[in-house]
Amino acid sequence: MLKTIDTIPVSKIHRASKLVQTGAKVGVNYLKYYGDKLITTEVNAKERLNKNNAEDIYDGLKKLKGSALKVAQMLSMEKSILPQAYVEKFSLAQFSVPPLSAPLVIKTFKKYFGKVPQDIFDDFNANSINAASIGQVHKAKKDNKTFAVKIQYPGIANSISSDLALVKPIAISMFNIKGKDSDKYFKEVEEKLIEETNYLIEIKQSKEISAACSHIPNLLFPNYYEEFSSERIITMDWMDGEHLSEFTAHNTDEEKSNKLGQALWDFYMYQIHTLKKVHADPHPGNFLISKDADLIALDFGCMKTIPDEFYIPYFELAKKENINNPATFKQKLFELEILREDDSQEELAFFSSMFHDMLSLFTQPFHEEIFDFSDGDFFKQIAALGEKYAKNTELKKMNGNRGSKHFIYINRTFFGLYNLMFDLKAKEVKINNFKNL
Repeated sequence: MLKTIDTIPVSKIHRASKLVQTGAKVGVNYLKYYGDKLITTEVNAKERLNKNNAEDIYDGLKKLKGSALKVAQMLSMEKSILPQAYVEKFSLAQFSVPPLSAPLVIKTFKKYFGKVPQDIFDDFNANSINAASIGQVHKAKKDNKTFAVKIQYPGIANSISSDLALVKPIAISMFNIKGKDSDKYFKEVEEKLIEETNYLIEIKQSKEISAACSHIPNLLFPNYYEEFSSERIITMDWMDGEHLSEFTAHNTDEEKSNKLGQALWDFYMYQIHTLKKVHADPHPGNFLISKDADLIALDFGCMKTIPDEFYIPYFELAKKENINNPATFKQKLFELEILREDDSQEELAFFSSMFHDMLSLFTQPFHEEIFDFSDGDFFKQIAALGEKYAKNTELKKMNGNRGSKHFIYINRTFFGLYNLMFDLKAKEVKINNFKNL
């Protein structure tokens, strides 16, 4: 049982001091690492450093909840960039965070709804069933119907800008972002996070997407109830099922893997290519598997609209013939702001070659009619490529500020989707099946 928390740091100073404490712990871990190196191997020392840092950074962000924790969650999806210890620890941000205590839940409910939960529902469990980065879920009953009630943590919406300002230096050094126009990336993340904290937007998006995608086979959505919802509280059907990661931990039925993998792939391809708007938060905590092995999609707070000026060159670069045509390839890289007018010859050559490597590999599923997402070699190659560029000393000297701001959520979507497909071990996925739906 996770212990509950009674308060979340809300003021900028309080939140900043929590991060400073975390920074101090990381400093101590480095001192231990230098000592370790003298008595053990570099590999063992580094492994322990990563484990200790991951633990301390995660624990610090966990207390802050909100956007700081959301950044950890996003980083956990970049499995090929971060050391394994970080991925393991940060992926806990997806659905195992200490919940708010019952008195704080009732106080929060009164603040946003003007009533205690017992005045609205026949039965309300004040202990949360599930706690994540910006809200937690409670079980409630009314008129013999069971609901899931998601309550947002207090102060989260107001702390986004200051949280990002605190996390920004870490992100800038991790991803080697330079140049004054790097702000466009942080602005994109900030706007999306602010949107995610407005549950009225989430209800609207949830209803739209479930109506637009209800025809996709083996895919289910809860109904949403506006009369029991507000800007900080969402009420929906209680859906029975296990988290996707719990299911994949024990599933050995290949038929179920393929059925679920196809449903997940069709859902994403239909959104991207038909709706031009996509659920940009594909992590295991947002999907349940029903007892009949249907996929249940939840949580549509993070939806990314894909404008044509990005969509067209992005998917033109998924075609083999364009990747292998140097003139077309270069033109698309400029359209996507990967190559810049102020690049030196060295930068043009380096980034053209780097993105040629990455796209040749990453777009492989789109070059096939049927793709095997259980293929460990494909994912090992992606990890090896990530490792190659993470260690590249030339890259560290260059401006890492690359690409349109739309890459942030679209790449996050594909990273998350590929990882889920691999977790499901979906083997016979029809890539263009969505066109027949």
